[in-house]
Amino acid sequence: MNIAILGCGTVATGTIKLLQNNRQEIIKTLGEEITIRKVMDLYPDKVLSLGFPKEVYCSSLDEILADESISLIVELIGGTTAAYSFITRALKAGRHIVTANKDLIALYSKELDTLAGENNVFLMYEASVAGGIPLLGPLRRTLAANKIQSIYGILNGTTNYILSHMTKDGSDYLTVLKQAQELGFAEANPASDVGGADAARKVAILASLAFHTRVTYPQVHHEGITTITEADIRFARQEGYVPKLLGVTREINGSVVSYVRPALVPESHPLASVNEAYNAVYLVGDPVEKVMLYGKGAGAGPTASSVAGDIMEICRRLRREGTARDDLPFYEDKPLMDITETVNLYYVRILAADKPKVLAGIAGAFGDHDISIESLVQEPRKNGYAELMILTHAASEASLQATIYDLMQREYIKEVNTMIVLEEEE
Repeated sequence: MNIAILGCGTVATGTIKLLQNNRQEIIKTLGEEITIRKVMDLYPDKVLSLGFPKEVYCSSLDEILADESISLIVELIGGTTAAYSFITRALKAGRHIVTANKDLIALYSKELDTLAGENNVFLMYEASVAGGIPLLGPLRRTLAANKIQSIYGILNGTTNYILSHMTKDGSDYLTVLKQAQELGFAEANPASDVGGADAARKVAILASLAFHTRVTYPQVHHEGITTITEADIRFARQEGYVPKLLGVTREINGSVVSYVRPALVPESHPLASVNEAYNAVYLVGDPVEKVMLYGKGAGAGPTASSVAGDIMEICRRLRREGTARDDLPFYEDKPLMDITETVNLYYVRILAADKPKVLAGIAGAFGDHDISIESLVQEPRKNGYAELMILTHAASEASLQATIYDLMQREYIKEVNTMIVLEEEE
């Protein structure tokens, strides 16, 4: 199979080196060779530095589409504008596509999968979620006969690294963030990671495949970790929890809800032991029950592994004369549930003036909105304020939001922060 690669950045370089270094193993496995015929990039030196002859470098998609021997194109440039144009043109030209572009797939998966089917070509994007963890393939194949009920995932290595070290070292958020940036685990501008947007894009892809319906990134509610404090970490440790940023998607009474939120995970839960920059996805299905997939969720090597795996899978399917029309995953149109309709256990931290009747007023606000308090811990007074940590019984998100709004109207309340709480493993 002759292929072309769009882009020559970190992941593309990792993919090229993998295909070169493991060439003999790939030939033995497939019974054929994967040949990189073209690499498109703005800078020829980047391509030539990898040992390619000059004729492999190209600067436009037109050169690739003009070469009829190229049957598969690997898109690794990222972004949504140029990548969308390149992929749609290539699909219409009858070329198979492999991509690691989570931003693109989180927005346009249904349109692109449909376009691939119409042109009888394959579109695969295993590397778009959780790097080297084999996840989308099992959802589309190995677990395809299951009715997936819920997915909980640690889907961002940066936030998991930060929370792991805040828990382990007792450091504050900004200190660990700076350390993560110095070590290369966090970008100079980490907003997409720490704000939850990166994980939300991955949740959109997981939800779409797990529940066979269209879920896009803008439909995934997301919150980040920037408000988590040392007090939250201390409370979690004392109560037997570990803080994590979780991507969640569930089917509830025929509707799909998807969100990314900070969560207190019981120490007994498998996700609690996932530390550093590792990712993990924990899913529940019928009849498979509970499954967890774990590994590195980013980096040149892990992501290249998934890209190469998709290329090889397309080779196998073409040998069997498979068609892309057999592989369309979106065949339902399920309603999407708003997060306010969900029911969770909650952790609520409140910074309030340390005055008489304040505690009674706070408890009353929860009661007024039908939220029962399971436990309450008060930290020592600081600068005239008391810090209250509250765990609730099961309550609706609408009730929680109404309670928070109510509290923030009171002059003695300075700050309210929340997390969801996962229930103990059975």
